[in-house]
Amino acid sequence: MARRFDAGLMLLLAATAALMALALALVFLNAPEEKVMGAVQKIFYFHVPIAAMTFLAVFVLLAGSVGYLWTRRAVWDHVSVAATEVGLVFCTLVLITGPIWAKPAWGVWWTWEAKLTTTLILWLLLAGSLLARAYATAPDQAARIGSILGVVAALDVPVVYKAVDWWRGQHPIVFGAGKTDPLAPGMGSALMACMFSFLLLFTLLVAARARLAALEGQLAALEDAAARAR
Repeated sequence: MARRFDAGLMLLLAATAALMALALALVFLNAPEEKVMGAVQKIFYFHVPIAAMTFLAVFVLLAGSVGYLWTRRAVWDHVSVAATEVGLVFCTLVLITGPIWAKPAWGVWWTWEAKLTTTLILWLLLAGSLLARAYATAPDQAARIGSILGVVAALDVPVVYKAVDWWRGQHPIVFGAGKTDPLAPGMGSALMACMFSFLLLFTLLVAARARLAALEGQLAALEDAAARAR
């Protein structure tokens, strides 16, 4: 079973690398340069999929958190740990790529508008969850605290998504109901390739981290049994 899982991870790694290479080629060799913003607009192809993967990570975290609080089974907490760490990485990248685009577009690196502020709150919740886990005195306590903070983080996601609609701000709304396709030929295929490549990368990272969390749990159980036997 473990060998099949590891083989699956290697296959997923190869597929991710191949699709990522295709996505980079489409972005930098095929997609046209946007007339107003120029080359800096190409951050869009990475910023949007990374933001989508952040939301997906929190949805997986919510499932793991509810699953653990309901059943107290460790496998759900392994999923939560993986989703929290991967979600924090993607959320960090959102907060890095956003200002790189904002500076030439808005003239400032950061504004305290609702969408950016609620995204920062999401980052703090994910980081706080990992910090609380690190300082917990027992594995069950860490899992319960992480699960509760995971549910709280999930409540922030719809607020981030609807922040521009509710409170306006400078953040653009590229896609949405009633909007025509704003992408020129070549842009849509580049965005889709980036989206699927980041989805494969997300799946790979969550699966590998959940596997590692399971192995860490088994090692801790063996160490505890050995200590009791002395």
